[in-house]
Amino acid sequence: MAAAERPYDERLHAPRAWWFITALVGCSTGLVMLPLGTLAMLGGLVAGTALAAVLVSAYGSARIRVVAGSLVAGDSRIPVSALGPVHVLDEEEAFAWRTHRADPRAHMLLRSYIGTAVRVEVADPADPTPYVYLSTRSPQRLADALTAARAAEPRPEPEPRPEPQPQARAE
Repeated sequence: MAAAERPYDERLHAPRAWWFITALVGCSTGLVMLPLGTLAMLGGLVAGTALAAVLVSAYGSARIRVVAGSLVAGDSRIPVSALGPVHVLDEEEAFAWRTHRADPRAHMLLRSYIGTAVRVEVADPADPTPYVYLSTRSPQRLADALTAARAAEPRPEPEPRPEPQPQARAE
């Protein structure tokens, strides 16, 4: 299978430090429950750790995929035919586009712990969204996958124009 035919799939995992913080939240919850007894402390430790782990896992479960002629980013599915040029953003540009250059109408799947991103312009004139901002660890691969998917998208053939009919002369 050629690289252009391979679908793009990336999961935006939370950083390892967040899992350490999850353990600290569990320990903190256990310490808060300590005055109620040892069993309550253990219950708080387990419950606090489990709750924090669920939250970190849910936040880190966002996926970006390019499959079946669509860009799937989180819960959004956008046909590649509705997308325009793809801009690969380095860390400095990505920071600018998610802060002072950001448009409130843009669709953003951003994770601040991922420095690089892509900005994909929306070409559909009926859509008020100016662009899609996606945090990604491999922006060039995502840009290449979107470009390949757009190139593979079948173009609609123009409808044939009716030939002009000769007008009958009135005599």
